[in-house]
Amino acid sequence: MAKHELDGPNKMTSKGFFARSELTATLWTFRREFMVAGLFSLVVNLLLLSPTLYMLQVYDRVLVSRSELTLLAVSLLTLFLFAVMAFAEWSRSRLLVRAGVRLDAALGTRVFNATFEANLSQSGAPVQRTFSDLTEIRQFLTGSGIFAFFDAPWTPIYIVVLFFLHPFLGWVAIAFALVQAALAWLGHRHAIVPSEAAAKAQSEVNQFLQHKLRNAEVVEAMGMLVGLRQRWQQRHAAQMALHGAAQALTHRITAISKWVRYCQQSFALGAGALLVIDGQLSPGAMIAANVLMTRALAPIDLMVSSWRSFLGARGAFERLEQLLQRHPERDPALTRVPPKGAVCLRQVVASAPGRSRPILQDVSLQAEPGSVTVVLGPSGSGKSTLARVLVGIWPDVSGEVLLDERPLDGWSRTELGPHLGYLPQDIELFDGTIAENIARFGEIDSARVIAAAQGAGLHEMILRLPKGYDTPIGEAGGLLSGGQRQRIGLARAIHGEPALIVLDEPNANLDDVGETALMQAVRQLKANGKTVFLITHRPGVIALADRLLVLRDGRVRWQGPRDAVLAQMKAAQSAAQRAPAAPAQASPGQAVALPMVS
Repeated sequence: MAKHELDGPNKMTSKGFFARSELTATLWTFRREFMVAGLFSLVVNLLLLSPTLYMLQVYDRVLVSRSELTLLAVSLLTLFLFAVMAFAEWSRSRLLVRAGVRLDAALGTRVFNATFEANLSQSGAPVQRTFSDLTEIRQFLTGSGIFAFFDAPWTPIYIVVLFFLHPFLGWVAIAFALVQAALAWLGHRHAIVPSEAAAKAQSEVNQFLQHKLRNAEVVEAMGMLVGLRQRWQQRHAAQMALHGAAQALTHRITAISKWVRYCQQSFALGAGALLVIDGQLSPGAMIAANVLMTRALAPIDLMVSSWRSFLGARGAFERLEQLLQRHPERDPALTRVPPKGAVCLRQVVASAPGRSRPILQDVSLQAEPGSVTVVLGPSGSGKSTLARVLVGIWPDVSGEVLLDERPLDGWSRTELGPHLGYLPQDIELFDGTIAENIARFGEIDSARVIAAAQGAGLHEMILRLPKGYDTPIGEAGGLLSGGQRQRIGLARAIHGEPALIVLDEPNANLDDVGETALMQAVRQLKANGKTVFLITHRPGVIALADRLLVLRDGRVRWQGPRDAVLAQMKAAQSAAQRAPAAPAQASPGQAVALPMVS
């Protein structure tokens, strides 16, 4: 067997059996529910013969015998069978709905984690629809479309009953069944590509619109609305054209299917009438055969009408399957001793999609607990990427990133998270109170929250807000300056005094008071034996550093003890100034170093 035949979602094991994908295996756990639903479907489809038998009895026995007692007995028996059929249908629907709820509970957390990791990995995979995909699968499995697959196996049985009534009627039913099956196949063959193209275009348009809405203030302030609206209209028009083409094809197939169904009903009645005229069939059997043939072809007709939802559910299944396969579940039993904060990077290379050169190249460093490392360098030198590598959130990394001599990706993120503090350049506060944001949306320990706020020099400011620490961020968002938001992010990073703290431009929006609070917080963390990495352009915080690391073009230019690195930088600066063309040829790294050593 070719290798590519073994590398799909369902891979062959060493014993020759195919191992199910995670999503398939989860659905397989519901096989009992589907088997019971199939049993209820058996009861429903058997009892659907009741109207046919009732008609035969009324036309061929009751009308001939003119017995009211016989009519009453037959009617009561039929009503009882109808009640049993209704109960079976209700039970089948209720069972599938409850299975859908259990499916959502079984996959909801897993899909959430995989979606988060996919966004974090910056893989470019279309993950915006993941929960919509899960909902689409659940709705299909609990909707009318799935009933067609349960009822379809009964079509041959109904046709066999028609053969018992008369062979000609059976052949008529087979002919119409083949026509409707051909319509279903043509619908699948011709509708799948337009439907997928329309769905992809709609997802892209929604993503484009959501991105612009997130930057509504910039759009409004600089009068960009007209140009962006034109771009949206172009995308929307293209999406509507694809959607219209897919809808037109679906409606065309549905219309043809309805025409075939109407022809079948009339032709079956006409064929039965011809057999009655020839004396080969009774009038009761003629009416019963018409009803039975309609029932025999109903599952196929339902398949044609629900084919669009089936294609959507299949596409959703494939997308979810690929997502879960690319981001497997981490071992929940993985535990480690709480880290002390010793960091070691060995020949680390960090890359990104679409870049020919790595962002970081051959970066090695070491930091011990109780040390402060200040990272310097011009814009674009890779400082923020290094910060993400240090906390283990940069997706494409080679080399070794060790925390307490253990690979960082070998830790459970849920377990490791409380021991890491991270303040990115772009401060993102989440919907909730200030206390909840500082406590990282975990259990709120008032003492620890207040300690973190005091460490960031934020406590007095928070107390002046209308509801203090219980002020919602949505409400306080309009009251907080950029510096205050950054200090809340700093308080969140140092909450609980984690072992490793990485601060990326923590003083970019701070005033003198805020920067003083930052320096005091760093001193306290250092005194408590924490490992601190501080990325900055400002020279004021260099006094806190035990070690300096200078990046340029993704490589380490200088690193070592603070005074030694400053001496190297000053020597390089002096040499550059003595060179004849120094002012015109100063490198970006040297230009940044000038204010640092002045």
